[in-house]
Amino acid sequence: MTTTAFGATSTASEVVEGVDLAGRAVVVTGAASGIGVETARALALTGADVTLAVRDVAAGGRVAADITATTGNRGVRAAALDLADIASVEAFTRAWRGPLHVLVNNAGVMFTPESYTAAGWELQFATNHMGHFALALGLHPALAADGSARVVSVSSSGHASSPVVFDDLFFDRRPYDPGLAYGQSKTANVLFSVEATRRWAADGITSNALMPGGIWTNLQRHWDPAVLAATKARVAEAGMVPKTAEQGAATSVLLATSPALAGVGGRYFEDCHEAEVVAEVVDGVHGVLEHALDPVAATRLWEVSLELLRTSSPGR
Repeated sequence: MTTTAFGATSTASEVVEGVDLAGRAVVVTGAASGIGVETARALALTGADVTLAVRDVAAGGRVAADITATTGNRGVRAAALDLADIASVEAFTRAWRGPLHVLVNNAGVMFTPESYTAAGWELQFATNHMGHFALALGLHPALAADGSARVVSVSSSGHASSPVVFDDLFFDRRPYDPGLAYGQSKTANVLFSVEATRRWAADGITSNALMPGGIWTNLQRHWDPAVLAATKARVAEAGMVPKTAEQGAATSVLLATSPALAGVGGRYFEDCHEAEVVAEVVDGVHGVLEHALDPVAATRLWEVSLELLRTSSPGR
């Protein structure tokens, strides 16, 4: 088990103290809100050139300006990226120039109403997994050019609600359940890290996944208001203190920068430590289930994802 000097209450800025990434390039998806903003801010503190890959470029530009103002780093910019649109992902990767040191797959959607992309993919799987898979694949040459690159995928304890259901990825044969759809997309995030590390470690690329912790952000915007209010009440009654955005970003930033994690990949972290493999998630938050780390499922998911991309590409 990999442990560090940091913990559940550590902030992203604390994690990067003393880290120097001047001259290195970093991409953070979904960095216009929530923990993505604080992930990008902390990475900017290292001196890295930080690209905020966002759907709303105007909002991303405002965040970039704020990060520059608070960190003094003028190498922060926003660029258009819609993970649910593979053409947008391909445009982003085609436009990229130079080596890439860190890719933080932070963006995500949660518990969305039943909806599908133009490719026919269920929206949560499409956004949370397929868009990031295509992005990492397209940026692989840039990551390999860096020589010691890292890919960080923000997963969730929600992975416990479902493995990847290969026989019915898009709910064609079962009633749509937003929680199960979210769960399999978060399992896919972990499996991606397992397989990416296996395939790309020889290129100097490692990948890890993480649970940011219990934190209230815009991610919960699709929850039923009554359910959200009841959940917040239960959390308060149990004496559990939600993390701040700065604390929620800490594990992402740790995986992206910590010298202690050089060469470490294919694992799932929480509270700045590698999580324990459990049979059932503890308190709804802690631990990782075996199905999310299954190397056979990881290889299968990679191959299935490649085929989905192949058959969805325009003109093919």
